[in-house]
Amino acid sequence: MLLVAERALHLPEPPASRWHRAGVTPRTERWLEVGGYALVLLLAIGWTWTIVMAGMGKLDEGLATPASITASITNADGPTAAYLTDATLMALTGELRGASGKLRAQISPAGAPLEADSLPAGAHLQLESPDASGSDAAPKAGIWKLAVAVGSAIKPIADFSLISIRPRSDKLNGRVGLYFIGNWPGESGGRVSVPKAAPPARYQPPSGFIEVTPQNADTRVSEHFTLRDFLTHDQPSVWPKYLVLEMRNVDKLELVLSDLASRGVDVSGVKVMSGFRTPQYNKGGGNTGGPAGLSRHKYGDAADIFIDSNKDGVMDDLNHDGRVTIADSRVVQQAVDRVEAAHPELVGGAGIYPAAAGHGPFIHIDSRGYRARWVGGPGGG
Repeated sequence: MLLVAERALHLPEPPASRWHRAGVTPRTERWLEVGGYALVLLLAIGWTWTIVMAGMGKLDEGLATPASITASITNADGPTAAYLTDATLMALTGELRGASGKLRAQISPAGAPLEADSLPAGAHLQLESPDASGSDAAPKAGIWKLAVAVGSAIKPIADFSLISIRPRSDKLNGRVGLYFIGNWPGESGGRVSVPKAAPPARYQPPSGFIEVTPQNADTRVSEHFTLRDFLTHDQPSVWPKYLVLEMRNVDKLELVLSDLASRGVDVSGVKVMSGFRTPQYNKGGGNTGGPAGLSRHKYGDAADIFIDSNKDGVMDDLNHDGRVTIADSRVVQQAVDRVEAAHPELVGGAGIYPAAAGHGPFIHIDSRGYRARWVGGPGGG
């Protein structure tokens, strides 16, 4: 009787291993351990083979190996698909989008190679449009989409276009096709007298023209502006039209709008009264600082704008005095002054204008290369 009680109170010995605790028999435990050792050995052999083959150059160039991935992460010059990260794309588009960060287009002659200083080694820009995909130069004038390519990896650049232009040599007798443009001072070889403070290159005839059609007129060149905004207001039934546009002034306009927005101004309704003016149109288009023959509107780096976010057709009451006057244009001019102080490479003209028949007050903004300020008359410019 005593022996039975002793056996009933005897506790089982604790399991010798985790396998025993899980209910695995010693025999099964041995098979599991042998299988685990074999798997680790196979993985080690495979890893070693991969490294050796990669070092001998016998793997496909497009195949990402552990060694190549590690190298691309640690080597800033490694041309692999690892560069096509959002951070790299942002660095590139930061360069393309100007000082404002708001540009959505780059303008260059047709056939010119695509370039960007911030691209890593082994990467390049290319066209993504169906009829020129993979090319590093636009084959003709038009609007093209861009992508960054590294080897076989490609990543499109969102909300950005390459605008390739027609050469000025396509202008014959003052016209490109049916569109009448006219001629610039000095185009026939004569001497042009420019302001002493002006960079001479800013007064050279343009190298070419953007071809604008009804289909591409709404192409965005920046966050707030399209090609259509800068077209000359003439020849309404003639298409295509032709445009000269300097992106540095678009960048400046966006910086001015950002400055105003940072001070609580609603800039969503910005309007361009006058952008590019063909030489023939500008003869009767008024004067915005300096002789009409040298108007910055003819060179594509000037715009007359006003803020109309309440959509009543005239400048908003920007200084909140209860009236719409030239004083509201001065609010924008103050923003121009701050932008030029921060970005001296964009220095230029700013002329404020009062309301007149047909329009409210507005401001002329250009990037002529030297500072100019003036108050215009009610005739506008």
